[in-house]
Amino acid sequence: MTPLHVHLDPVGGAAGDMFVAAMLAARPELKTRVMADVEAVLPREAAATLSEGSSGGLAGQRLALVPPRDDGRPPVACPTTYAAFHERISGAVLAPGTATAALGILERLGRAEAAIHQVPLSRVHFHEIADWDTLMDVVAAGSIAAALDATWSVAPLPLGGGFVRTAHGLLPVPAPATAAILDGYSWRDDGVSGERVTPTGAAILAHVTGGAGSGTHRGGRLAGVGNGLGTRTLEGVPNVLRAMVFEVAAAAAERTEMLTFEVDDMTGEEIATATDRLRAVAGVRDLVLIPALGKKGRPVTRIELQADPAEADHIAEAVFAETTTLGVRRAEMRRDILPRTKGVEMGLAVKHAVRPGGVITTKVEQDALTEATLDARRRAAREAEQ
Repeated sequence: MTPLHVHLDPVGGAAGDMFVAAMLAARPELKTRVMADVEAVLPREAAATLSEGSSGGLAGQRLALVPPRDDGRPPVACPTTYAAFHERISGAVLAPGTATAALGILERLGRAEAAIHQVPLSRVHFHEIADWDTLMDVVAAGSIAAALDATWSVAPLPLGGGFVRTAHGLLPVPAPATAAILDGYSWRDDGVSGERVTPTGAAILAHVTGGAGSGTHRGGRLAGVGNGLGTRTLEGVPNVLRAMVFEVAAAAAERTEMLTFEVDDMTGEEIATATDRLRAVAGVRDLVLIPALGKKGRPVTRIELQADPAEADHIAEAVFAETTTLGVRRAEMRRDILPRTKGVEMGLAVKHAVRPGGVITTKVEQDALTEATLDARRRAAREAEQ
């Protein structure tokens, strides 16, 4: 599966329903999974709906709860505490990974409220956000996050302005919980007031980006775009959260063994001959020489040799045979390798590498350059690499 990077652009703002709608518009194949997870946590009289719409001239999707159905039975009361939300999510039959991600989002909300009101997490009461649509947003977002093998980034968030009415009275925008959750993230002031980022939206953004800041916009091949519509009409700006899904090149990973040693009693000619012979040993992937100072200030040459782990034992024997070293340090590690291909450009052998973000770089093999001077060789290389 191709790794993905999702970049979120809060044009109008960020709320839980906007995030879910944007992602389902960009990755419609997730809809069946997400809606099934939402249905598993909602009461019998409530259901989620995804509809088409527009805001400020931009088409998008809107997530909402349909009006409760009147079947003659009293409605199920929505839980209003962190503990009750936690219990309902934990007790539902959900797709793999959804419960863990949803509970992670819920915990960010709960811990922010606990810190603001100085109460234990178990006693947190959600005054403004406790409703079935909040549970819908948290579980749907958790389902999306669990389904995607993705890294995430978010553009600077709209600051908004004014006050929001809460059970504790008027509080400044961004709301205290939102500001606490998104501490360290980038913000912008576009002059449009009101609450632009909700606490639920903040918790979702923090969860997918790891809570450590806005993340890096990696780019790549654009594989999906979706707009999630908010419920308010904003002056002069579409109230949308845009999700852009990119396919990014993945580096292949392999195990390699590093053999490191020093020599201080070989001539330059002897070292050159030894390293040429070691490079020719089966399983040697790379070899570099590093000048250094050893004991008593004596000049030494450090040799670092990358080897196929399966061939490392006989390579170590070759090291002892070809050099004067008395010991070799060995460590197995991971090596990430970019996808590479070879070709011919303007009659010269070249190597192409696919870098993160889908950028392809080209390098002429040095041995293919036979021009008489350095300047001529560099000029030939530039022409072939363009």
